[in-house]
Amino acid sequence: MGTGDKARHAAEDAAGKAKEAAGRATDNEKLEAEGQADQKKASLKKAGENVKDALKD
Repeated sequence: MGTGDKARHAAEDAAGKAKEAAGRATDNEKLEAEGQADQKKASLKKAGENVKDALKD
């Protein structure tokens, strides 16, 4: 995977953390859950990148 993809997925993870924190701060459970979901999605993408990188080597 390219560096751009890794950076994009890291940004998605950071956005998810920010969304989760905003939801927690405003007592908005829906926003907090969306942030957690975004983080999980980014983690899955990162795991896929790691598998592809391992197969290259």
